[in-house]
Amino acid sequence: MGKDSIFKVFGVAAGVCLVCSILVSLTATSLKEKQKENMLLDKQVNVLKAAGLVELAAKPSAAEVKELYAKIEPIVVDTKTGETVEGADPEALDIQRQLKDPAASSEIPAKADIAGIKRVPNESVVYLVKDDAGKVSSVVLPVYGRGLWSTLYGFLALNGDLATVKNLTFYQHGETPGLGGEVQNPDKMAKWSGKTAYGADGKPAVHFKKGTVSADDPNAQYEVDGFSGATLTCNGVNNTVSYWLGEDGFGPLLAKLKVAGAQ
Repeated sequence: MGKDSIFKVFGVAAGVCLVCSILVSLTATSLKEKQKENMLLDKQVNVLKAAGLVELAAKPSAAEVKELYAKIEPIVVDTKTGETVEGADPEALDIQRQLKDPAASSEIPAKADIAGIKRVPNESVVYLVKDDAGKVSSVVLPVYGRGLWSTLYGFLALNGDLATVKNLTFYQHGETPGLGGEVQNPDKMAKWSGKTAYGADGKPAVHFKKGTVSADDPNAQYEVDGFSGATLTCNGVNNTVSYWLGEDGFGPLLAKLKVAGAQ
């Protein structure tokens, strides 16, 4: 067989591919645990930001995250009733994986699906933020809903009165950079802080306004400056917040926490 035989060329190529595939497989396996650790750390950082324990633009170290996260108690609740699911592991739940599993999620009736999400997890992880005395000072809720181009995933935190927004943050989306993508702009999203979540009628009222909120606007306590050129994304955020604060979202849970006296 000649040095330039087509069979030898294919043999060498096949050998190189086999070696490379083995190396890639070994690398992926060795990094799997590290990837899990990084994903967990990223989730904890986003929860801490929503809870106001870390600045929205900050990049805390793993040690700082561990120390601050000790103030948070993750619990698993029945999404529909708000009841605590005893013995459930908060770290075992993943929203996106649950939504793909018919046994772990439920279909939302079209009339109720204002956030355009179609399905909701049967169980959700909610984060209770404790003060130094062990009392719940704020509650962090996982939220998601349709924007213009994508589903936005984030956290909505309420103060201990369960009526005032602590923070609203988004950590995953596919909205247009510089427009709808501004939902990850710390300076702009900080304007949600301190807004009143519910109106006098007890229904969700806080929302992005088209344009700038005027100080003399009688509804200013419910309004947040919208993003220029991103009306549909802002509408998606408004619908997402309204859904999860409402009776079909975490309304039952928040009602139970109020009775128990969260603050």
